[in-house]
Amino acid sequence: MRADARKNREHLLAVAGTTIREQGIDVSLRDIARRADVGLATLLRHFPTREALLDALLHTSFDELTAKASTLETSGSPDDALVSWLRDCVTWTTEYRGAVVLMAAAIEDTGSALHASCVTLRAAGARLLTRAQSAGMARNDIDGTDLFALVEALAWLGDQRSLAPRTDHLFDVVASAILTRPS
Repeated sequence: MRADARKNREHLLAVAGTTIREQGIDVSLRDIARRADVGLATLLRHFPTREALLDALLHTSFDELTAKASTLETSGSPDDALVSWLRDCVTWTTEYRGAVVLMAAAIEDTGSALHASCVTLRAAGARLLTRAQSAGMARNDIDGTDLFALVEALAWLGDQRSLAPRTDHLFDVVASAILTRPS
């Protein structure tokens, strides 16, 4: 990719990230293009669909959360590692209002641009859960799919203005329900 094209792409991603954090994932692509001072055709040339834009925007964060899970697998206690990763996932998903809806759909849709990233992220959390379960520190009646659903549920709570102030408290309730010893 040419340097100017890469610069334009990075600018579009930066503007899209800010706009989506402010207005949610349903923001108009035309509004993103306008805020980036480009035409809609330019935005669509780089990102032909909303999902392609979101995949490019979210991919780095998914990679970071996946890498953090890998690091946590070998450091710290299994229960602390699981809770730390879970908290980071929930915090991240609430930054991009409404993204959790796309994540939930992408897990089931193998044709989705977000599918592979979401599956990889879910697998990373599942490994941390399995590690905590093997150490006797987490319930054995849940799996990675359940854990990802809990991330989605907590992120959804954060998207609800009236419930957002309760998110930290409810996170602690959910984390203590997952663990077999106090967190």
